Amino acid sequence: MAALRKKSPLVQTTAAPLMHRAARIENAFHEFREKRARAQGHLPTVIPYAGYGTPHRIRVLGRVLLAAPRSTRKARQESVRGWRSFTSVPIANAPVTVEVDGVRTTVRADRGGVIDVTMEASLEPGMRTIRIQAEDSEFVEAPVFIVGDEVLTGIVSDIDDTVMVTALPRPFLAAWNTFVLNEHARTPTPGMAVLYERLRLSHPGSPMIYLSTGAWNVAPTLTRFLSRNLYPSGALLLTDWGPTHDRWFRSGSEHKRNNLLRLAEDFPHVRWILIGDDGQHDEELYGEFVRSNPENVVAVLIRQLSPGEAVLAGGRAKGDGQDQGIVPWLYAPDGSGLSEQLHALGLLEAAPSQPEVPTE
Repeated sequence: MAALRKKSPLVQTTAAPLMHRAARIENAFHEFREKRARAQGHLPTVIPYAGYGTPHRIRVLGRVLLAAPRSTRKARQESVRGWRSFTSVPIANAPVTVEVDGVRTTVRADRGGVIDVTMEASLEPGMRTIRIQAEDSEFVEAPVFIVGDEVLTGIVSDIDDTVMVTALPRPFLAAWNTFVLNEHARTPTPGMAVLYERLRLSHPGSPMIYLSTGAWNVAPTLTRFLSRNLYPSGALLLTDWGPTHDRWFRSGSEHKRNNLLRLAEDFPHVRWILIGDDGQHDEELYGEFVRSNPENVVAVLIRQLSPGEAVLAGGRAKGDGQDQGIVPWLYAPDGSGLSEQLHALGLLEAAPSQPEVPTE
């Protein structure tokens, strides 16, 4: 009788999730463009974005692109500004060197060339500078705001229709952000820059986070807009356009929801002032976050759109997300109205009094 074979035990394996067809097409297109750009002499260039972190851990943000050859690094970075940032070629999965206080660590960008990594560090609270390099490019400096353990309050703000007035139908908003990239063409929301600066002064050391569904391509333009209109500097948390591993288009709501939860995890001791507008999703998303993380929220501030802005935005949110019993929800059409309500709640110091002008 033939010897019986002993059956080997079954081995369970987890198959990698199948990438969406659109993502595979996009990858092939980027690979073709990358090979062509390298053949034309384009060079790896890092576009640094502001990051944030704690004294022991930081989030590093940036993007790796192929830029047309120029004589200096600054000239290469200038070559991917404006509308060219949307036609520039990202380097998928590029190896990136991050230098923090003399210590170098190698990480990788994602398939869209975006650098978004968390790494260990040892930095003092305040604004600090790290250095980033991709392949054989020059090192570039990136700011990182370190939040001290004693800081108890932070600020999260939407951008479109909150810090700037867009007055555009939502279907055209993406096109506006794509092709009208001059910060002079954007109008700041009245009183909001003053409100944000007063919040920072009332809560020293507080992190400032601008959370938007806009594309990373417009980060340099948004940074210049915020600076030119005297908004406090802070980290931009944007998204990368195009398909993901499992869908045709990225979800803007999911992007905001995930980053809010990540902030709560990164800074468990910080309570956030959440600022948005009533044109569709901010109230709902902030309401979800309040209910799931009530200990991480001080107040929710909602800028009320004008009737015309609300029509262009596709209507107002129904306000279902709010729960006045957990944290205060404040509504006003501009920064001045929100400031008055915050001051009444003791969350904002009184505005500095203006010196009296002597009369004859």
